[in-house]
Order: sequence, then C-alpha cells, then structure tokens
Amino acid sequence: MIKNRIDIFTMGCSKNLVDSELLMKQFELNGYHCVHDPEQAEGEIAVVNTCGFIGDAKEESIQMILELAAAKQEGRLNRLYVMGCLSERYLKELMDELPEVDRFFGKFNYKELVKEIGENEGERERGCGCRRVLTTPKHYAYLKIAEGCDRRCAYCAIPLITGKHVSRPINDILDEVRELVAVGVKEFQVIEQELTYYGVDLDGKRHIAELVQKMAEIDGVEWIRLHYAYPNQFPLELLDVICEHSNVCKYLDIALQHISDSVLERMHRHVTKQETLDLLKVIREQVPGIHLRTTLMVGFPGETEEDFQELMDFVRKARFERMGAFAYSEEEGTYSAIHYKDDVPDDVKQRRLSKLMALQQQISAEIAAEKIGKILKVIIDRQEGDYYIGRTEYSSPEVDPEVLIPVAEQPLETGTFYSVRITDAEEFDLYGKVIN
Repeated sequence: MIKNRIDIFTMGCSKNLVDSELLMKQFELNGYHCVHDPEQAEGEIAVVNTCGFIGDAKEESIQMILELAAAKQEGRLNRLYVMGCLSERYLKELMDELPEVDRFFGKFNYKELVKEIGENEGERERGCGCRRVLTTPKHYAYLKIAEGCDRRCAYCAIPLITGKHVSRPINDILDEVRELVAVGVKEFQVIEQELTYYGVDLDGKRHIAELVQKMAEIDGVEWIRLHYAYPNQFPLELLDVICEHSNVCKYLDIALQHISDSVLERMHRHVTKQETLDLLKVIREQVPGIHLRTTLMVGFPGETEEDFQELMDFVRKARFERMGAFAYSEEEGTYSAIHYKDDVPDDVKQRRLSKLMALQQQISAEIAAEKIGKILKVIIDRQEGDYYIGRTEYSSPEVDPEVLIPVAEQPLETGTFYSVRITDAEEFDLYGKVIN
C-alpha cells in the first residue's frame, strides 16, 4: 500500500474519463498522487468511476468494485469510493449490497469526494494551468462540451442517469481548449451525448458549428474530431465548417441505430428511413471523402426478419467506413422496458449481430484496401514492439483502424505528424512508410 496514492478506475465511455481527469487534478492539488487504471490497486485509496449504460458495462463496473472490496477486506486498501453513472442510478441498491464501500457518489456530486478524503501533506501540483490531469497521450484529449440528453429514445437509460441536456458556455470550452494547447494537446475529440444539440438549452439555437469554427481558429489546434451526432434536425451548417477548415477532420460519428421505419418509430428516433438516406447523401456530397462512423442495434422489440434484412441492405449500400453494433438489452425504467415485450430471442439477436458485423468486416477490408498507395497525414500515438502506431484524420483513438509503421525504418516521435504512404491493408489496420 503506497501512502498518499489514490488509484482511479474509469469504466465506460470517454465522458466518464473526462470526469476522472477533472477529479484527479483536484486530488493532486490537495497533495495526493493519482494513478489511473493501474493493473492492481496499490494506493491507500481507490475510486471507481462506474458506467450504468447497458448490462455488460454495469457488470464490469460491479466486478471492479467487488475486486477492490476484497482488497480492502484483505488490508491492501484503506478506503474505497464509488462514483459515476451506476451509483447515480442505483444508489440505494448499491449501498445495501456493498457495505465495504466507504461512500457512494453520483454523476454530478463526485467533486465532493475531495472534501470527503481531505487534504494531504504530500507535494501539491504546480506549474500546470490545465484544469485536468490528462490520462491520454499528451497530444490528444477528449473535450466534453455538454452533459445530459433531451432525447427520449425508447431503449436508452442515459436521460434517466444524466438528466436534461446542459451545454457548457462556449467561452469556457474555448478557454479549456487554449489551456490544453498550452500543455501540448494537438488533437481534440469533441464529445457529448448529442453533439448536434449543443447550445439549444442556452438560447434555443444549435451552436455546434459556431463552436467548432472558433475552436478551429485557435493556434495549435491541429485536429478536431466530432462524436455522437444525431440525425434528426442535423445542423447542415456544420458541414460547411468541416469543409472550410483543414484542421476539422473529415470524420463524423453519427449513431443511426436502425433503418426500418417501423423499428425507428418504436425506438422513438423521430427520423424516417428516407430522411436518413437524404441526410447521408447530403453529407457525402458536401464533404467529399468524409468517413462516417455509426452505431446500429439488432434485436429491438418487434424487429422482424424483414426489418433485419432491410438493415443489412442499408449497410451494404451505405458502406460506412466505421461501424459498431450491439444487441438490444432491456434497461429497466426505459420506455421499451415498460411498454414492449423483449420478444426477439437471444440466439436470434446474436445471429443477426454476427451477420451484420461480418458484412461490415468485408466492407471495412475493401475500404482499407482502397487506401493502398495513398499518402496520408498520420499522428504517432505510441510504439508497440516492432511498430509505431499512428492514426489518420479518419480514425478516433481506441475504436478505429490504426496505421502501423516499422520501427526499423527510422525513428519517429510520439505526438508528431508525418506524411505516410500506405503500403498494405488488413480489415481494420493499415501499414505504411514515412515519406521524407
């Protein structure tokens, strides 16, 4: 057990990661040393930032809490705290079931943890004007611009956890961007529950295009990548900003969930198949070369085999550069859990999921092969074994294809951009050679 050390374990999404980074900064300002996601807890205090979105994520969070509770019982840990989405949603149940946890905090009161733990006589953080302790490689950061969601998709528990959409003031966001640039951040992953809704709660207007444009004009911002757009009432002026600024990546993460009108209606997505097809056509026409990432769902209550085949046909024709999918799981308290019967058998869900992902795997391989011979701008994230690992503007960290460059050819610096000729491609990764 290492004195004055706090181990932070972050479960779930990048939005949770930002919360952990903010908390770590406050701990370090109060004399503690923080370690993020260690292989095992060695500090005297551990904090688990939980996810409560879907079943698998909840189970992963519970398993982590149980492992740390065992460490506390064995005397390898003095105090254990839990925060985040899971404890926001299931506070009473967790308190009853996990008495080993010293205290639970929710999604929004987690900063009270600093008062709970108190000051320490350790060395205070000095010399950094950034409000967060970055856990990502120093050249990129996630930028959370809002919290909450006003949508009420039938399957989604997020509004039950996070509440209504609350946008950060634009000047506060821009100040944080400048802070991060000052400590070496070059690449920004802009995130929120629904990116394209940004600003509506402030004055009734969508301000995402204005925000991205002002970010793009800040010296030192090399790449801006946009995550979690929504197809309904998509602000088309955002496409103009992507085209006008070379440092706004030709990349858009837009979750579509399905394409069958009957399924979309039951999901409460407030968008039709034709509207979706029209939007995709406009995006691709106005931003040539853009790479689209989407998320789809199979097995939603009432999804027929015809609905699924319609989805397969859609994916086959849309040829998304990036796609993830998951099987529907009933989340208590949601509209679909209350009003629909979960009537698609699990084996059918898994069969459909496997077929959909196999189709996307083939599409991804074909799209990757098209890049062979092209010269692309690549940022180096890290070195693994015999390769430097980098990304193009078309890839977000951790979830998208990477570019592998042999270490033996020449030394490269992490966080530096290079021109790379793509020499080979696999289904989800590219191989390249730096062009001097």
